[in-house]
Amino acid sequence: MPGNHRVFVTGATGYIGSRLIPAIQSDGHHVTALVRDSSKHKLGNTCNVVCGDALDSTTYCEFLNGVDTFVHLVGVAHPSPAKAREFVEIDLKSAEEAIDAARKAGICHFVYLSVAHPAPAMHAYIDVRSKCEDILRDSGLNATIVRPWYVLGPGHRWAYVLLPAYRMAESIPKMRASARRLGLVTIHEMVQALTAVVSDPADGIRIIEVPEIRRLGRTR
Repeated sequence: MPGNHRVFVTGATGYIGSRLIPAIQSDGHHVTALVRDSSKHKLGNTCNVVCGDALDSTTYCEFLNGVDTFVHLVGVAHPSPAKAREFVEIDLKSAEEAIDAARKAGICHFVYLSVAHPAPAMHAYIDVRSKCEDILRDSGLNATIVRPWYVLGPGHRWAYVLLPAYRMAESIPKMRASARRLGLVTIHEMVQALTAVVSDPADGIRIIEVPEIRRLGRTR
């Protein structure tokens, strides 16, 4: 229910995280944000900021006391096929650490930002995110897995040129399911969908695909 969750956010200063924190707070939740020491100034006094390393949960596990919701947003910026090694070293490692820390802390709800799949591109990226999803399933945690494909917004506007092609694909029956699953969402829809997810914890494993991201994002 809105207004009663204590939320721990990793990737808090990123493209989505920096926008998500005020939205979560507007719903009445208390937020603790994990940041690197060099980045703590980016959030100012907007929430409870703690310094640690997302790749080493021992640096932040003490701050999970009393937390019931863990939102994991850490990932390599501007993913591309050339960053396959970084996906393993950062995306996979940070998720392993976060899931293990959340399990040990008895976190009630884990929110994981994944990616839409299968897809015709970005195989290394999708493979790592799929492995993270498997680890999360095996952890026994109640979790919501959110799977956007590309998030439109400031600095991420080039993909708007693809919208006519998406509309055409969605009008063709045999292409409709893939076009919707790999559709584009706006940063507003993404933030509002994640905020809705935080306010409505999963019981077991819940998957939120692009059509549901859009629906949640447009109804708030």
